[in-house]
Amino acid sequence: MKIARTAQRAALRLIIPALLITMAAVIIPLSQTASAHTTTHAAASDAPRPTIVLEHGAWADTSSWSGVIKRLQADGYTVYAPPNPLQGLTYDSAFLADFLHSISGPIVLVGHSYGGAVITNAATGDPQVKALVYVDAFAPAQGQTLAQLLASYPGSCAVPANLNVVPFPGAPAGAGDAYITQSAFPSCMANGLPASEAQVLAVTQLPIATIALTQPSGVPAWQTIPSWAVVGTADHAIPPALQLAENAHAHITEVKAPHLSMISDPGVVTSVILQAVHATA
Repeated sequence: MKIARTAQRAALRLIIPALLITMAAVIIPLSQTASAHTTTHAAASDAPRPTIVLEHGAWADTSSWSGVIKRLQADGYTVYAPPNPLQGLTYDSAFLADFLHSISGPIVLVGHSYGGAVITNAATGDPQVKALVYVDAFAPAQGQTLAQLLASYPGSCAVPANLNVVPFPGAPAGAGDAYITQSAFPSCMANGLPASEAQVLAVTQLPIATIALTQPSGVPAWQTIPSWAVVGTADHAIPPALQLAENAHAHITEVKAPHLSMISDPGVVTSVILQAVHATA
């Protein structure tokens, strides 16, 4: 009996360590796998969200982005809508470029109308700008001027007969500040919006210096930065053929909207911005 018990104890001494070694061999890889999954998830969640910068166009101001800003902020994005000086393509692009350099991390840059020409120049060579979004906007090629584009693609209501040009201090020779006349503004810029809203927008519009129309565009940022575009098919200010989103090889979303589609259809514009965000994350 004693001999048998002694043999059993000896066998257990051999079996138990073997079991422990086997269990360790299984547990260690499982723990390593779990750690790898945890690390991967943490890395994904730690990826910085882009800052979204909205550039308004001529005859508008930053408040034109209000509906879009509310939606982006509700989704947790940091949003900036810096004022566009509207003093000329060269100056306005440099002004925006300096603003972009004050931001840390990736940027999705959005431009409406004339603001599209500004972002085309301001983002050139900026590695932080991951996507461009054009909203009823110009997307000029190098050397093009807005005056040339307007002449080449007739149909815009932003013609001399609908402009009121006034002097401003320090203006270059022959330059002035151009407004859309209040009588033309509703049908030109805000067709489809309630009449009362269109009339308020006509009064609060910001003028653009006429030199903005004659300064040639530089090397376009859309040559190297992926682009998206919202094209309002009822746009009277910049007809779809004039927006030249094809220039930028943009992913185009058409909407039956006036020139101010970010006011009439902020949900569509926000959706396109988020497409750019997700595609370049």
